Amino acid sequence: MKPWILVLFCIGLLCPFLPARESLTLKVKVNEVEREALVFPAPPSASGKDKTSLPPLVLCYHGHGGNAKQAARSFGIHEAWPEALVVYPLGIPTPGKLTDPEGKRNGWQSAPGDQGDRDLAFFDELMKALPKDHAFDPKNVFVMGHSNGGGFTYLLWAMRGKSLHAVAPCAAVAPLIIKQLTPKPCLHLAGTDDLLVRFTWQERMMQSVMEINHCEPTGKPWAPGCLRYDPKEKQEGATMIQFIHEQGHRYPTEATTLIVRFFREQCLR
Repeated sequence: MKPWILVLFCIGLLCPFLPARESLTLKVKVNEVEREALVFPAPPSASGKDKTSLPPLVLCYHGHGGNAKQAARSFGIHEAWPEALVVYPLGIPTPGKLTDPEGKRNGWQSAPGDQGDRDLAFFDELMKALPKDHAFDPKNVFVMGHSNGGGFTYLLWAMRGKSLHAVAPCAAVAPLIIKQLTPKPCLHLAGTDDLLVRFTWQERMMQSVMEINHCEPTGKPWAPGCLRYDPKEKQEGATMIQFIHEQGHRYPTEATTLIVRFFREQCLR
């Protein structure tokens, strides 16, 4: 068994006996609308004894119809990466591109200018508000999301890429902003039998990311079901990892372990 798998397995065994991380609700105003996010602060020890190293920040975006608490339970990034500052923003009612055309359920804007860019503005306000009470390393800001949240992850990459270090979209595509992406480490998780966000759509998205990241055409095994594509020139490109599974449109059981490992590997020291 590989060392990283053994460590995560041991953490899983110990989790029932460890105190649960406490969360806080952060509220910010966006165009006179109060928006919320569930925040799991990093422990004081995450900054190290010399206080010179700061914890990474991970923003986790739920899918259409979800919410922050559900995302925290489903993704569990805060439990798998206890040293990180982890934030689960809460969407608001949004017309869906594939479901919920009347916009009765929570979601995220799907393109630049959509919904008056309210969710991009929400991200901006979070990035202003978080440092007031929660220190984090601005060089190590990560974003992940599933479905509509994965599409918004791609949108943040395109529109706020200078603020992000790496991304992990799941079950998502973003064809309208492909030309606005610049090289950035990316882990894309896709289901071959996804009946909502078709696998053929995601294949095209992943191929586009590989071209943007200037990746080699041949991948190397990284984890079960994963291929890692490294850039031809590190100075000009970035790593792309693809995790292909057979769990449909759901958030895969292995996803959190893979995403946390990927973000850890990408951390700048």
